[in-house]
Amino acid sequence: MPIAVKLDAQLEAKGMTLTELADRVGLTLANMSILKTGKAKAIRFSTLEAICRELECQPGDLLGYESE
Repeated sequence: MPIAVKLDAQLEAKGMTLTELADRVGLTLANMSILKTGKAKAIRFSTLEAICRELECQPGDLLGYESE
């Protein structure tokens, strides 16, 4: 899929673990892991908003387009 998820970089920059982010956003660790590894087929805007709020970032900091 040409959409790349750059969650690792944001987590590292904020010194936050995936588990901590999952708790703050209200998602299961399993679902957050699926998103982080790029295996998610979709993301709700409300989830994206919550992640951006907790990481103090913009959606473009989390998602990128890479041509195939």
